[in-house]
Amino acid sequence: MTPVQRFSHKQLTAINWWCPQSPYHGCNAIICDGAVRSGKTLCLSLGFVLWAMSCFHGESFAFCGKTVTALRRNMIAPLLPRLEALGIRCEDRASKGYLDLEWRGQTGRFYLFGGRDESSAALIQGVTLAGVLLDEVALMPRSFVEQALARCSVEGARFWFSCNPENPHHWFYTEWIQKAKERGALYLHFTMRDNPSLSPAVLRRYEQMYSGSFYQRFVRGEWVAAQGAVYPMFSEQAHVVEQAPVCSRFFISCDYGTVNPTSMGLWGESDGIWYRLAEYYYASRRSGVVKTDEEYYQALEALAKDYPIEAVVVDPSAASFLACIRRHGRFQTIAAENQVADGIRTVGDLLRQGKLRFCSTCRDIIREFGLYHWDERAGRDEPVKADDHAMDDLRYFVMTVVRPRAAHGFFAVSVGREA
Repeated sequence: MTPVQRFSHKQLTAINWWCPQSPYHGCNAIICDGAVRSGKTLCLSLGFVLWAMSCFHGESFAFCGKTVTALRRNMIAPLLPRLEALGIRCEDRASKGYLDLEWRGQTGRFYLFGGRDESSAALIQGVTLAGVLLDEVALMPRSFVEQALARCSVEGARFWFSCNPENPHHWFYTEWIQKAKERGALYLHFTMRDNPSLSPAVLRRYEQMYSGSFYQRFVRGEWVAAQGAVYPMFSEQAHVVEQAPVCSRFFISCDYGTVNPTSMGLWGESDGIWYRLAEYYYASRRSGVVKTDEEYYQALEALAKDYPIEAVVVDPSAASFLACIRRHGRFQTIAAENQVADGIRTVGDLLRQGKLRFCSTCRDIIREFGLYHWDERAGRDEPVKADDHAMDDLRYFVMTVVRPRAAHGFFAVSVGREA
């Protein structure tokens, strides 16, 4: 197989941005996102290897994908013949999980890692890297990505990212793409028309294959919410307010975690509508520091301020935190009702009726509304267990505090889900 002969301007930029004559030479990262079949993955991987072999000798690098199998299929298999055609010698040591490359007397070792779930971060610990390429980075857990970046401690190390769009509240979009300039990253957005190897007929076929949010994501490469949201009735226009009215009753709900995030919400009622007035959200994986029950209690006190809190509704599995709250003696505690399916239906009904509102400062629960979606592989009505901690504390509150009033005519629970 010979190297690709035709590249678009954007593809050439992805290959050559690191070169001394490039206007982007001063960047320390590159992000390529956009449509499927836009040629971004091949160009990024080719540029990654050429940079590594030109700028370093005897250093280690990493290719990362959702799984090693997917990484080999989608990136390594198309890349290797093109490297060989450029005179780069490759020894694929599949049993040991790395490639050894040699070019013009320069050598480099390229490890292959899969970032399937939260436990994958442990796989990459301990290795020292001069650079990392993360393919389909939006499909990887944040803990794995940040561990991979932390391994790049060699002077002159750079980061290489590629992905297709996900939800606009996805952490990679908000933390890297929207902040590309301040992070010193070159951001290139690809559409199918940036790939000159696609004929007009193939382009038309792809454009006719998709509609709605899938067309926006796959063809136009936009970060939009996909189908399958657990709460498709939620909208910031309808449910988010800048300031809540004066409230007469107050509760706090809590989803407790040590390794997983802890989420707490302060709720107030006004004229039959419950407002999330403020929230506390702490992810120990993100900060690298695990908090104690006493530290979480201090956060609870700060959230409650001087409001007359009727009760704190707590994750029923959080026995130690429940005991901590009771020991301090200020708040009454209630172990939350935890029926997932009924809780989701009830929250959905309240959202439709306009009985739940959220102050605009409660950014984490608003973010999770955009990420919380059904697990289509589960075979039943079950949400994906990720980005769901504010969703859980919301459900605990609704099922424990609001739902008991339904029996007295506050609202009626419907059945079924929207997919």
